[in-house]
Amino acid sequence: MVAQPDSDVLWARALTHAHNGSPALRGVSIGVREGEILAVSGPRGSGKTTLLRCLSGQFRPQEGEVWFNSTPVHTMGPLTRERLRRDRFGWIDPEPVLVPELTAWENAALPLMLRGTGRRAAKKTALEWLERLDIGGCARKRPYALLHSERQRVVVARALVGAPTVLFADEPTAPLHRAERAHVLRTLTTAARSHGITVVLATHDADTAELADRTVTLLDGRRVNTVHLPHPPEAEGRAACSLSV
Repeated sequence: MVAQPDSDVLWARALTHAHNGSPALRGVSIGVREGEILAVSGPRGSGKTTLLRCLSGQFRPQEGEVWFNSTPVHTMGPLTRERLRRDRFGWIDPEPVLVPELTAWENAALPLMLRGTGRRAAKKTALEWLERLDIGGCARKRPYALLHSERQRVVVARALVGAPTVLFADEPTAPLHRAERAHVLRTLTTAARSHGITVVLATHDADTAELADRTVTLLDGRRVNTVHLPHPPEAEGRAACSLSV
């Protein structure tokens, strides 16, 4: 077993994972520095989501190692990984998933309340994040009464409300229009930098990747040197690339 480098808050070596026998990751190694915004780019189906799920402890890689703050995630049991995700990680899915019985502010405050934060303090923090994302007026609405884009903003607020050590964002602005996408990404990156949150951002969009401090690229489950991503609204396409060494 190889120890995590001191400069990396998150580190993985030789990750290999398959879904129903179909390879999703093929020996991917990666390091993420504390406070860094790292984009994981590549076309759809390149292994970005699987990599984020392995790094965040949602998947246990079939081969390889994942380390967080010098602690091996890949050897943790399910309950320990669940506590790690609850207490130290944030997650944004490409599609908004909210608890239908809860209001927008209650959904946003959920991570705080699960950690034992009092309802009043959790509500105050959740409302602040909803305001920053321009949906403060929707705080008392339930998910069925929100637009799709508003629900996604609630998801972003929920991911940020607990000031996670690492925020994993899997195509976080996929449901949003271009103008909304730019605003949410600015809020996300500004909040990460001001609060010292490390961000691992999966995207197939070149404009989104440009907001990161650094970009690594996947293609067919392998880390590669270069791949050209489309700038909307151009059609997606792949460019010739070479395997990293």
